[in-house]
Order: sequence, then C-alpha cells, then structure tokens
Amino acid sequence: MSRLIRAVIDTQALRHNLSTIRVRAGSARVMAVVKANAYGHGLVPTALALAGADAFGVARLEEGLALRAAGIKAPIMLLEGVFSAEQLGEAARQNLELAVHDPFQIGLLENFPRLKRLVLWIKVDTGMNRLGFAPSEFVGALARLRALVAHEIRLLTHLACADERANPMTQMQLTRWREATRGLNYPTSIANSPGLFGDAQVGGDWVRPGLALYGASPFSDRLAGDLGLKPVMTLTTSVIAVRRVPRGERVGYGGVWMAERDSIIAIVAAGYGDGLPRSFENGAPVLVGGVRAPLVGRVSMDMIAVDVTGRTDVRVGTEAVLWGAGLPVEEMARHAGTIPYELLCSVSQRVPLEPR
Repeated sequence: MSRLIRAVIDTQALRHNLSTIRVRAGSARVMAVVKANAYGHGLVPTALALAGADAFGVARLEEGLALRAAGIKAPIMLLEGVFSAEQLGEAARQNLELAVHDPFQIGLLENFPRLKRLVLWIKVDTGMNRLGFAPSEFVGALARLRALVAHEIRLLTHLACADERANPMTQMQLTRWREATRGLNYPTSIANSPGLFGDAQVGGDWVRPGLALYGASPFSDRLAGDLGLKPVMTLTTSVIAVRRVPRGERVGYGGVWMAERDSIIAIVAAGYGDGLPRSFENGAPVLVGGVRAPLVGRVSMDMIAVDVTGRTDVRVGTEAVLWGAGLPVEEMARHAGTIPYELLCSVSQRVPLEPR
C-alpha cells in the first residue's frame, strides 16, 4: 500500500553513527540508549540494527521486556530501575541490569534475599537533582548494596548542562563526581551524547549515547554533520494539492499568512496529528522535490501549506521532506522553538516506520 507520510529509517546510518561514537569513546564501552521507542525510530528494529553495541539502555521495564521478547540477549539496563517486588522479580528473570537511585529500591533488594546475581548501577546525583543519591547519601547507599554480596556494583551520574559547552555546571558536576567516587574501583558511566562530543574531559568506563546514535547534534551551534554523524530518520510525505492563491488572500486556520503576491501553494500531507509541532513558524523550510520552500500558515492536524511560487515542477505526488536527509532535524527544531529530541520522539503512531 502506498503511504503518504512515513519515517524512513536508515539502518546503515545507525551503524555508521555507532562506529563514530566508538572512535570518540576510545576504550569505553557503548551502551546504546533506545528508550522512548528508540527516540521515535522503533525500539526493536533499532536494537537489532545496533547489534554491535555493548549494551542497551531503556527507561522502563516494559521496554526491556520487549527487547528480550525480540530475542535480544545483550545486557539491558533499566535507567529508572524498578519500583515493586513484582518488577524486581521480572527484571531478575530477564537478566536486566538496574539503576538504583532511591533508598526504596535498596529496600526492595534487601527484602529479596534469594535474588539471582544482578548488575546494579548506583546513581550519584552530582547536581541535576532529578534522580540519584546526593554525595552525602552515597556512602550509606553503597554500604547497603555492598552488603548484598551477590550483586555486581557499578556507578553512574548524569550531566545536566553538557549540551551548553561553556556552562560551568559540567565541571562542577565532574568535581563532585570525583570527590564522591575517590578511591572506589567500580566501573563507571558519565557521558551522554553531549558529554561524549563536548569539550570536557568526562572519562568513564561506559558511555551512554542517545541522540547522537540517531544522527542529530545535541548542541545548538553545531549540526550532526559537524560531528561526523548521519541522520537516521527522514520524515517524508507527499504533496496532495497545488493551489493558486491570489495576492491578498490568506492561508490556513486563523489566516495568519497573507499572500503578498499571486502565489502557488503546495498542500502537504503532514500535520500535528503526525507529530509536527504546531509551533513551526512561518518560513520554516520544507524540502519539496528536493528544493527548500517556506512553510506558510499554521500547521493543522493533517496538512501544512508551503509556498512554491515560481516553480513548475511541483504537482500532486511530489515528495516533501520535513526533516532528515538534506534538512537537519536540529535546524527544524529551532524553527519550532524546541529541541531535536522532542521532534524525533513526537512522531505519531499513525506514521509508519520503514527501516532500510
């Protein structure tokens, strides 16, 4: 069946990005973060394409179970951990690694005395104040977990501002990390995508790339190509109508755009029902037939309007690319006042994924 809108997933680009990350990571091992449906790219197909990763990171138990059900045997870490005895038992049965960031989770482990050996990642909160043990609490948490001698312990933290390369908070967090872990000999993980590609010397035995795997830059002033990365998702659709709009007429809901000349407007099958943000500003580029053309009027549920005045090559069926190859998702995010993470994760369920 012919589809109007679809997200084409370039699996070769995924593998290229993993290779680029490995070079950047040096001797560190790579935990590919595939949470949130692999940032909109498809959880299981993405993990299968990234079979060369050393491990996978997901947010929640359901994601880990889906990977195991698909036959993926690589290590899988639950970045949020578990929150009940039932979840802990299931995670143990499926040999999932667990982040431990709250005393409640330590209590679950202590009350499950015959639990099989698990890999436990203690999260140190070095300043993000979201999840993790504050440095003053970390020593006690570590002691409680060390008493559970059957398990392997590793350490991690998360950087809050590494995407802002001049922000001093990253160095502050790294200083707190070094002070909290001084003298300890456990495997460690610090770097997310911006930590990996930024200027700070982050270190660690494991890196946890997410956005970079999918070929987008975590930095506002650099594109993925600047980092040696290739876009993985191309969100592509088709023109479904070509309209002549006389000078002075308005286009779309609210009539926020008025034709300043006799114009030709292409109506493209894509809208907020597909995951496009309604906040896309007038003038945001759309690749129509491989040529940039400005979006005009408001994004509606199923359609957008694009000004193709002066062109004769645009007709019903002409391809239109919203982001991806030839149109960086980072650039489109700026036109929506958001970040590429949100655009990629917001692609709706009615948009089919087409791995290639």
